[in-house]
Amino acid sequence: MQLNPPIPTLTLKQLNQIRAQILTSAKPTTLNSLLRSLAHSKHPQNALTLFTHMLQNPSSHDHSTFTHALKACSSLRALRTGLQIHARAAKSGHLADIFIQNSMIHFYFRESEIVGGCRVFDEIVCPDVVSWTSIVSGLFKAGFERESVVRFCDMDVEPNAASLVSVLCACSRLRAVRLGKAIHGYCLKSLIEDNIILDNAVLDFYVKCGSLRIARYLFFAKMLDRDVISWTIMVGGFAYRGFCEEAVRLFGDMLERGEVEPNEATIVSVLSACSSLSALSWGRWVHAYVSTRHDLIVDGNVGNALINMYSKGGDMGMAVRVFDALIRKDVVSWSTIISGMAMNGFGVHALPLFSLMLVRGVCPDDVTFLGLLSACSHGGMIDQGLMLFKAMTDVYGIVPQMQHYACVVDMYGRAGLLKEGEDFIQKMPVEADGTVWGALLNACRVHGNEEMFGWITRCISTAEGVSIGTYALLSNTYASTRKWEDANEVRDVMSSMGLKKMAGCSWIEAESSIPT
Repeated sequence: MQLNPPIPTLTLKQLNQIRAQILTSAKPTTLNSLLRSLAHSKHPQNALTLFTHMLQNPSSHDHSTFTHALKACSSLRALRTGLQIHARAAKSGHLADIFIQNSMIHFYFRESEIVGGCRVFDEIVCPDVVSWTSIVSGLFKAGFERESVVRFCDMDVEPNAASLVSVLCACSRLRAVRLGKAIHGYCLKSLIEDNIILDNAVLDFYVKCGSLRIARYLFFAKMLDRDVISWTIMVGGFAYRGFCEEAVRLFGDMLERGEVEPNEATIVSVLSACSSLSALSWGRWVHAYVSTRHDLIVDGNVGNALINMYSKGGDMGMAVRVFDALIRKDVVSWSTIISGMAMNGFGVHALPLFSLMLVRGVCPDDVTFLGLLSACSHGGMIDQGLMLFKAMTDVYGIVPQMQHYACVVDMYGRAGLLKEGEDFIQKMPVEADGTVWGALLNACRVHGNEEMFGWITRCISTAEGVSIGTYALLSNTYASTRKWEDANEVRDVMSSMGLKKMAGCSWIEAESSIPT
């Protein structure tokens, strides 16, 4: 007795006939469910194949069919196919459907077709909250923050959390403090349910606009729920604004409370704070914490941050150990270790590292060459530095920035080649700014060239981007040669410009802590 009869083999023609019968007899709701599943799957191209067959029978598709097909186009970044679907929707009379119009806005902005997205929105007779949210968030993500804010102010419907998050992010980039505070007030007045994403957007707004006191108050006193993004915003914000000790303390508070576990971004932020403080003990503690966590890998951004922390702390031995242990060494990794060698007096090791970098097939960028030029400057390797500066443009097509020019001038100045430094400045294709003149000014002070000092002084008076340190150096140089009137005149210029030299200070570690 045969329990499992063999399955008959079907020809390709028979399979196509069966598929055509299914497409003909199936209702649009059934096919749309299948289409939606395919559009959200790992292979959205299958959704477009089904969409093509559904179009062959007018009774097998409706307005939802086009929205799911556009979702598949967005996932595949298939602009041409999306344009064809747009034309087919217009031809079949479905384009006036608000769901299709909203899908079209999302699709066009996803494809960076800003004009097309705005045109579709402007053609909507009665935009709903999804339409407004799509245009506000789309413009913001495309880099048009002002236009995003303008569209938000034109909304004639109640905004939802998504549109509020987008406009708050736009206010953060624009540093639009008054508008951001007004939106925050609207959130407090109109929104009843807590939304952690919106709360984080408000927190990020205050941090990026420099209102750290308000951000700290909201974070500890008003936020009922705090996730890892909330903590990362606080730690990173305080570190970025220069309150590095407070950033490290926040990280310790985060671990002590045990509400959430830090992620890669949190670790990178706290390591940045440790680097700015040159707090090796704290940095080593963070390194040890990362090493004991199975979900945090000392690689990528975390590895690069550790190399930077150890380099700025003067422990190049550990910096090299971390660098060697990296599985993936990108251009940031190589640039960081090269710059670390330069700043710690191991410039002679920077050039072999650069050669090894090229052998490994990693292409250098402008930061790499900044570290190399700094290494050549501190190591007195003028010929190698000039060769690298030339290769930066001729071989790698990198346009030198003002910092690169300043490094070359500093390289000449440290070697006492002041005339060569002067000729280099005069041949620069751009007007020298304060950093370049400051490098030559410092060389003149070291080598006592009073004749060139007078010429540099006149150039600084008309240059842009002159820092407080350059003015202070100029005044101190006058004072060292007992030219008190000139020194006082420079100080008067600083006062009239509202510039004030910050008092110098040093950090020391006492029992693994940094006293304030």
